[in-house]
Amino acid sequence: CREKQAEALLRLMGHPETGACQSIFIYGHASTGKTLLVSGILTTLHLRHAYVNAVEAYTTRILFETILNQLTRTVPCADNGFSNFANCDNMCDFLRHLRNEVSEDLDSPTPVYVVIDNAERLRELDPVVLAAFLRLQELTKKHICVILISEIVWEKFRCGTGFCEPYFVHFPQYSQDELVKILCSYCPKGYSEEFYTRYLHLLLSVFFTVTRNLRELQYAAQLNFPKFCAPIVEGSATESDIHKLWRNVEPHMRKTLQSVYLREVTSAQFENVQSREGEADGATSRGHETGKAPRRGVVELPFYSRFLLLAAYMASYNPPGTDRKFFVKNQGKMKRRRSHKPKEKPSNHLLGPKPFPLNRMMAIFYAIVDEQVAPSAMIFSQVGILCMNVVLSSFFSFLFSCALSYGTDDFSNFYGTGILMLKVVAAHMRRRYHSPQQYGCIYLTS
Repeated sequence: CREKQAEALLRLMGHPETGACQSIFIYGHASTGKTLLVSGILTTLHLRHAYVNAVEAYTTRILFETILNQLTRTVPCADNGFSNFANCDNMCDFLRHLRNEVSEDLDSPTPVYVVIDNAERLRELDPVVLAAFLRLQELTKKHICVILISEIVWEKFRCGTGFCEPYFVHFPQYSQDELVKILCSYCPKGYSEEFYTRYLHLLLSVFFTVTRNLRELQYAAQLNFPKFCAPIVEGSATESDIHKLWRNVEPHMRKTLQSVYLREVTSAQFENVQSREGEADGATSRGHETGKAPRRGVVELPFYSRFLLLAAYMASYNPPGTDRKFFVKNQGKMKRRRSHKPKEKPSNHLLGPKPFPLNRMMAIFYAIVDEQVAPSAMIFSQVGILCMNVVLSSFFSFLFSCALSYGTDDFSNFYGTGILMLKVVAAHMRRRYHSPQQYGCIYLTS
C-alpha cells in the first residue's frame, strides 16, 4: 500500500555510488506506516544506520551518545563499565566525534543514515540541534543522510534562521480498501479470508468515519471478532448468515467505539463488563426478534470528540468576551461598573451560531477537559471528523461554527444513549462560575 512512498524514499536515499540527499522529512498521521517502511528499507538493504526515538532521547546528550553508539556498534555493558563511545555535552563535541573517531567508516561511498522518530520533540531542545541535523552532511563533510519522522507538518518546525529545507515525503491516511487489505493479513486460523474480509467491511462501516488509525482498528477487529463468530461456534448460524452475525456483534461494536483512543480498561476487563450487561444485550436482541427496528442515524463519537463538540457549541453561542469570565479561575478583581438598567438582548440561540477561530475552540476544550491532554495530530484530526459528520461548518478553512441546534435531540443523535456524562461539564461550570444553563451549556441525561 506504500509503493509510491517507498519509491520516493529510495530515490532520495540515493545509490551507494552517488550518495544520498542531506535530509528527508517524513510526515503523516499516526499508524500510517512511516517508521515501518523506513526501518524495512534500511534493514533489507543492510544499510548502516542509527535509529533514535526522540521521546526516549529527551536530552541532547542522550541523543548524541545514542547515535554514536549505534554507528560505532558500541553497546554499554558490564565488560566496558556501561560506558558510551564518547561523552557529548554539546553539538560541537558530537560533530567532532563524527569527523574524527568515525571517519574511517564514513569515508566510504556508502551513505550512513540517522533516523530520528517523533522528531517534533526536537523542538523542545536547543534550536541549534534541529538546524544542525538538517545540515549534518554539510557540517561533517561526510556521506550522512538525516531522516526525520513526525506526525505534524513542517511549518510547525520553522523557528528563526539557519534552517535548511529538507525533502518531503507525505504518508496519507489509508483508504478503506487499503485498511481491509492490511487487516486481512491478521486473519485468525480456522476462518477463510473471504469471511474475514466481509467482517472487516462491517467493522469499517462503524469505525471508518471515526478513526483510520490502523492500531485502533486492529484492536477493535480482534476484540469483536469472537462476538461475531459466537453464533457459528454455538451452531445456530453459518458463515453465510452475515445478517444474523451482524445483529449479534453490532451492540458490542457500539460499546467498543466509546473507548477509541482511550484505554480505560483492558480487553479482559472490557469483556467482563460486556458479560455483566448480558441482560441489556438480551433485551436488545429480543427487540430485533420482535421486529422493532433500532434507532437509526446515531453517530458514535470518541471521548475527546464529544468535548470538542461541546467546546464548539459554547464558542458559537457565547460571546468571546465572556471566555475569560467562564473559563479562568483567578482573573483578579472585577471592575465596578455603574448600575444601569440592562438592555433587553435577544437570545443567542435565536440569533443562531456565530463563527469562531480554531484556537478559541481548542482553548475552551482544554478548559473543560479534566485531564491533561497534549496537543497531537489525533486531537486535531477529530476536528476534521466533526466537519465530515456535518457537526461543524467550516468557513475559509480557519473559521468554524457549530451546526447543531439547542435541542437535545440533535446532540443525542451524535452521542447515543448514555455515552457522554455531561454532569462533569455541568459540575465544572457550577464550581467555577454561575449557573451554566444561561451560558449555553447542554444537558443530556445518561
